[in-house]
Amino acid sequence: MAASPFTVFGAAGFVGARLVAHLGALGHEVRAVGRDSWPKPGEALGHVLFTVGMTAQFRGRPFETVETQTLRAYEALRSYRFESFLYLSSTRLYQGAGATAEETPILARPATADAIYNLTKATAECLCLSLDDPAVRVVRLSNVFGPENDSELFVSDVMREAAATGRLVFRSAPASAKDYVHVADVAELLPRIALSGRERLYNLAFGRNVSNRAIGDALAACGIDIAYQDGAPEISFPQIDIARLMREFPRPTRGLLAAVPELLEAAQKRVQT
Repeated sequence: MAASPFTVFGAAGFVGARLVAHLGALGHEVRAVGRDSWPKPGEALGHVLFTVGMTAQFRGRPFETVETQTLRAYEALRSYRFESFLYLSSTRLYQGAGATAEETPILARPATADAIYNLTKATAECLCLSLDDPAVRVVRLSNVFGPENDSELFVSDVMREAAATGRLVFRSAPASAKDYVHVADVAELLPRIALSGRERLYNLAFGRNVSNRAIGDALAACGIDIAYQDGAPEISFPQIDIARLMREFPRPTRGLLAAVPELLEAAQKRVQT
């Protein structure tokens, strides 16, 4: 990949920080943009990677969710010059859908708990894809994990509890399953999509779901005592279709189960400090 100038919005976040480090290691000029360090309007930013977004706290912060996931994207698209613009959306948009290919119609149920997250992402997607510019793209990102992540999301919560107590009680059923993609694969693929993607909308996922039972078994092999809450609900998401991604780019290779020992060790070190 030839050296190109990149600007990463949301550079202090989990994905944004990893992108900044990865691009810098490849020799790219990287501008890291945080919440209070936005460029002046009209500046040329090269290839923009827009990673700004909410995490598990969105349910209690609806106004901030709208601002972060929709209005900030609008401001960036309207205010700056760029060679390409890549907006990070989410595979959560496929919740309740019968398929997960990029052209699948999105189901919108505004009164549901997750609607504020899904619809603000979908609105920003609509803005990006309505622009007559093939260099403005959207990536729907799966559940990202990595050893440095200490957020309130599922994998981080699981590892934190296991590290702190030596025991883990799952509060969703053993058959519950989702797709998880390693942040290292994400950091490698996003710049490639920004520079050479032939499509305007991609799913970026591992492409295979992992169940709670499989995660529990992997943690048990590390010495963690595993239990499942009686009557816990099954919470599963559809397997994400990554055929479009794989037609142009390498498939993500770092699976969650193989990474469990590394994730647990990182969580244990955080607990000890």
